[in-house]
Amino acid sequence: MNICETQRLLIRQFSIDDVPALSKILSDDEVMKYSIRGVCDEAATGEFIKWCLQCYDSYDLGPWALIDKNSDLLIGFCGISPQSVAGNEEPNLGYRLAVDFWNKGLACEAAKSVLKYVFTQTTHQSVVVIIEPEHIASLRVAKKIGFTDYSNHEFHGRAVQLYRLTKAQWNEWTSLDVAYVAT
Repeated sequence: MNICETQRLLIRQFSIDDVPALSKILSDDEVMKYSIRGVCDEAATGEFIKWCLQCYDSYDLGPWALIDKNSDLLIGFCGISPQSVAGNEEPNLGYRLAVDFWNKGLACEAAKSVLKYVFTQTTHQSVVVIIEPEHIASLRVAKKIGFTDYSNHEFHGRAVQLYRLTKAQWNEWTSLDVAYVAT
């Protein structure tokens, strides 16, 4: 099912058929450098996609496949999934792209689109993003899409910064031009 579309990306739910293509991305050391999961083989990628499907069923959100409209290739994922942070379940923004698609503005494009979907199509009042301070590229993406304030936490044994963006803050960003597919 298609979720939304941007100028360069189609954002849709994953299917089991996506395991081989996503596995190529998630098995890359550079892509997974800051992942708590670490590098994923095909079996681990299959488990990740099964978890995504469970998120869609129980949470109506989850990590979604990013499809490059130019090539029709699966290039990564971006989405909101439930995450336990300091004993509270939070809607957490996550994104990963294949290395060939880094530094092209695609992570920001996808994340803006996902946030717009979440804040206009759901009742969520805030979204968090959890980033290790050393992950400079991810910090840049978060700041470019409106995340500014953070608090320090420990997450899976790692020092992280937890950023929060509220719906009210998001509403200040009204100039996005994103087409949505009815769900």
